[in-house]
Amino acid sequence: MPTLYVENVPKELYEALRKRAKEKRRSMAAEVLAMLEENIPTATELKARQEFLHRVERMQACRRSAADAFPSAEEMIREDRER
Repeated sequence: MPTLYVENVPKELYEALRKRAKEKRRSMAAEVLAMLEENIPTATELKARQEFLHRVERMQACRRSAADAFPSAEEMIREDRER
């Protein structure tokens, strides 16, 4: 597994990281790794997000075509008033 070294971390950031790791009962390395996993998507995660987006777009397209088959509430109220 590759190793990552970070130099010249600002003291304020270092202390905040140390506090966060302590609150979660993790080492600083474990906390940094958890933060990276939460915030940096892998190629697999990006692919899954893209597939999800395509599924949502297909669902929205189906909803739009179904919605066009029925009059809107506004059209139904106008029609009722014209009677």
